[in-house]
Amino acid sequence: MANQGRIFIVSDSLGETAERVAHGAAIQFDHAEIRIERLSNVSDFAGIDAVLERAAAQSSVVIYTIVRADLSSYLRDKAQQLGIHHVDVMGPVLQALQNMLGQTPQLVPGLSHRLDREYFDRVEAIEFAVKYDDGKDPRGIREADIVLLGVSRTSKTPVSLYLANHRLKVANVPLVPEVPVPHEIFQEGRLKAVGLVIDAELLMSIRRQRLKSLGLGSSAQYATMERIMAELDYAWDIFTRLKCPVIDVSNHAVEETATKVLEITQGGRS
Repeated sequence: MANQGRIFIVSDSLGETAERVAHGAAIQFDHAEIRIERLSNVSDFAGIDAVLERAAAQSSVVIYTIVRADLSSYLRDKAQQLGIHHVDVMGPVLQALQNMLGQTPQLVPGLSHRLDREYFDRVEAIEFAVKYDDGKDPRGIREADIVLLGVSRTSKTPVSLYLANHRLKVANVPLVPEVPVPHEIFQEGRLKAVGLVIDAELLMSIRRQRLKSLGLGSSAQYATMERIMAELDYAWDIFTRLKCPVIDVSNHAVEETATKVLEITQGGRS
């Protein structure tokens, strides 16, 4: 009995799934020498022919995850003709699910990796929003897709996190008259900036509620109309200098504001 052989992993995507199966099986044969070779992105009949020609010349098994039905059938039929041991990892599972659900699968190669990439991009964007929240580090302006600017309590942070779930890297910068705006805003951030404003009376009410929740008196300067008007005037001055789009967040849910930001960034700026 042969104590050596080769496993060819064939996939129209990366082939990682089939390779894990192959390693899991091969490890059970501790007295055999089994070499595993992965061939990714095999997307035509010529590629399959080339693999099967090599497999036919030696003791081997072909394990494949090919979602395209025509390629999968071609590999199966030709392997049978050549007497090559072959295992379809994906096909039977797809067929079983199709029978159960009564739905036709998408048959898109690499779809799981695309979804994995989207997930990790989303996590990365959320981590970015937290790291560069509230102007903590102006270096984030350079790497951001969007830079939100506004006075305190204009929903910069929740909007940033909502947009992060769309895999957008968002930095936000508070506008305070006594604190100079980072110079990066007028350089790398100019074309990424979106201003957020709010009705002064509404902002005063929100700030007073905020102070109350912190156990502080509502008469603090932070919540006075004089202070609020000074901050809003300063914000408008910055927006004018940047020539950036401005969104009024008054009485708007975070989702509504984020949608408007998306419309601006995806639809182009006027």
